[in-house]
Amino acid sequence: MIGRIPVLDVQPLVDCGRRPVKAVPGETFRISATVFREGHDAVGANVVLRDPSGRSGPWTPMRELAPGTDRWGAEVTPDTEGRWTYTVEAWGDPVGTWRQHARVKIPAGLDTGLTLEEGALLHERAAAGVPKNEGRSVVLAAADALRDASRSGAARLAAALAPEVTEVLDRFPLRELVSSSLSYTLQVERRRALFGSWYELFPRSEGALVREGLPPVPGTLRTAAERLPALAAMGFDVVYLPPVHPIGESFRKGPNNALSAGAHDVGSPWAIGSGAGGHDAVHPDLGTLEDFAHFVARARELRMEVALDFALQCSPDHPWVKQHPEWFRRRADGSIAYAENPPKKYQDIYPVDFDVDFRGIVRETLRLLRFWMDRGVRIFRVDNPHTKPVVFWEKVLGDIGRTDPDVLFLAEAFTRPAMMHTLAKIGFQQSYTYFTWRTGKQELTEYLRELSGEAAAYMRPNFFVNTPDILHAYLQEGGRPAFEVRAVLAATLSPSWGVYAGYELCEATPVRPGSEEYLDSEKYQLRPRDWAAAERSGRSLSPLITTLNRLRRRHPALQQLRDLHFHTTDNEQVLAYSKRCARGHAGHLGGPGGTGDADGGTDVVLVVVNLDPHHTHEATVSLDTAVLGLPPAQASGAEDFPVRDELTGETYHWGRDNYVRLEPGRGPAPAHVLTLRPSPSTGGSPNHDRQ
Repeated sequence: MIGRIPVLDVQPLVDCGRRPVKAVPGETFRISATVFREGHDAVGANVVLRDPSGRSGPWTPMRELAPGTDRWGAEVTPDTEGRWTYTVEAWGDPVGTWRQHARVKIPAGLDTGLTLEEGALLHERAAAGVPKNEGRSVVLAAADALRDASRSGAARLAAALAPEVTEVLDRFPLRELVSSSLSYTLQVERRRALFGSWYELFPRSEGALVREGLPPVPGTLRTAAERLPALAAMGFDVVYLPPVHPIGESFRKGPNNALSAGAHDVGSPWAIGSGAGGHDAVHPDLGTLEDFAHFVARARELRMEVALDFALQCSPDHPWVKQHPEWFRRRADGSIAYAENPPKKYQDIYPVDFDVDFRGIVRETLRLLRFWMDRGVRIFRVDNPHTKPVVFWEKVLGDIGRTDPDVLFLAEAFTRPAMMHTLAKIGFQQSYTYFTWRTGKQELTEYLRELSGEAAAYMRPNFFVNTPDILHAYLQEGGRPAFEVRAVLAATLSPSWGVYAGYELCEATPVRPGSEEYLDSEKYQLRPRDWAAAERSGRSLSPLITTLNRLRRRHPALQQLRDLHFHTTDNEQVLAYSKRCARGHAGHLGGPGGTGDADGGTDVVLVVVNLDPHHTHEATVSLDTAVLGLPPAQASGAEDFPVRDELTGETYHWGRDNYVRLEPGRGPAPAHVLTLRPSPSTGGSPNHDRQ
C-alpha cells in the first residue's frame, strides 16, 4: 500500500527485496527512492539503517538527485558485519513549504504579517524536536526574529533563512505525515568478500623434481609452504589450492590431456578419489592432514588465507561410487556417464546426480565443508557450481552462513549471465567473470559498467588474469606487454583479482593453435619453476605485481567497486578510468599499510592504459573533472593539479585535457596509474607525459 507520502522503487534491491543486498564494513553505497506528494508542498526523505542488533544509525538525510525528477538518494556506510536492514522514510516538510512561499510573498508584500507569524509558529514547533545542546536556541531565535516588528519583513525573513538555522533544521527537520517503505535486508560480510589479491598454485609442482630418465618426484605441502613468503612479499592475501585429495587411477589422463597415462603420470587433481580416500583425505604424495595444517598455519603467519578448491565430482575410484551408486547417472548400457562439456570430455570424472538422494548429498557436502573449515579453511573456490542445482547451493550456503558467516565461497562459473547472477544472489560471495575475454575498450567499458552498477549490490567480481584452463589469445600473442596490461587492468578495475602461477613468467604457449589450454598443462603434469633464476634475470613480473598490490592496500579507492568512472579518450586503444572514495570509509579494508590524509579527504586513482601490446599509442585524455572531487578552480579547468604516476614515480600537472603517449616495452607497463590529491595547484606547469 502506498503511504501518505509515496515512497516507490527503492534501490538497491535484489529480487524485489526477497534476497539481501551485499556490502562489507566501510563500503559506501547509495540508497535511492522515488519520493513525491500531491500539489506543490515540500517533501523530505531519509534512510533508516539498523544494525544487526536493531539499533538505528545516525540520521541519513536524502537529497533530490536531479531537480524535478523526484528521485532521492543518500550514501550509507555500514560499519560492522551482520544482517542489517534499511528503510526509506518520506515526509511532508512544512518548514520547507513555508520557505518556498515566504521567499515569494515577503518581497512582494503579500500577507506579510500572517506569513511571518506562520513561520514563527513552525520554528517553535521545530525547536521542540531539537536537543538543547544541538541548536535549539538557534531555531527559537529565528522564531523570535520573525515576530520582531521593529525589523523589516525582509530582515525578519533573512534571519529565519540564515545558514546556521538551515544547518540545524537539516539535522533535525520538522516532519509531518511520515511514510515508510518496506524494510529490506542488507548482509554485511567480512572485508575479504570484496577485497583481496589471490594467487593460485599447485602444491605438487612446488619443490618437484623432474629429471630425464628418472621418475618425477612431486612436491609436497611442506615444500609448497616454502613458496609462501615470496607470495606474501608480492602482496597476495589469498593462496588458492586446487584439490589436494587422492587422484583416481581409472581413466587417468596423461600429459596434455592424453587419454592414456604412463606409470608415473600424476593425473588431474579434479579426478578426486582413490583407494586412499575421497574429499576428506589428502593425497599421500602431498603429505598428511598435519602437513595441510602446517601449510594453513604458515600462510596465516604471513597474513594470508588459504582458499581450497571444492569440486563436487569424483573419479571412478572414489569411495562414493561403491557406497552411493544412486548418486550417479547411468547410461543405457549400465555404465556411469562421465563428465562432458562438448567438445571437451572428462573420462576420468563422474558428475553427481542430485535427483535421487538430494538430502543425502546435501548432508555429505556440509560434512565435507565443515571438515575443512575445522582445519582452518575459511574460503572455498567452488568448481563448476553452475552444473549443480541452484537450490542445492542455496541450501548448503545458507546452512554454512547461519553458523559461520565468515566462510566465503567463490563461484567458478564461466557460463550464461542468468546462472552467474543467480548464484551470486543466492549466497556466493564472489564470482569469476568474463574479464578474461574482454580485451577491447568498448567491451571493457560496457562490462565494467554492468558490474559496478546494479549488479554490485549482489555480485562481486574476482578478475583472474589467467587460470589453468584459460590462456587467452591476447596473452599468447601479446608478449610481456600483454601480461603487464592485463595485470594493471585486473588489479585496478576490480577490488578482487587473481593470478595463476606462471603468469609472472609470462608463460604463453598453447597446446595447439586456437586453443586456450596451456602446453604441458599443470593440470596433468608437474611444472616446477625456477623462481630464483627468473628474479635474477629480471624477466619476472613480480616487481609490477608487488607494486600493484601495494597500491591496492594503500588506496581505498582501489578497494571498492561501485564508484568507477570512465573518461573520454580520442584513441580506441587507450582506456582511461578513475576510482574515488572517501578515505574514512573503505580505507581500512587493506589492513596494514593503509594511508589516510589528516583531514580524511578523498582518495582518487586515475588509470590510463594502452590496450595494444604491440604498438605505441598517443591520445588526449579528457577528464570528467566533476567526478574527481576537485576544488572548484581545478574542476572548472582554471587551474591544473598534480598527479603522481605510481609506476614510475614521475609527477605531472594535468587539467581537463591531457596528452599521453604509452609505449609497450618501456617502463614498468604501458599504463599510467596516477594518484590524485585535490589541492591547490603548485602553479602553471604544462600538461606533459613521457615522450
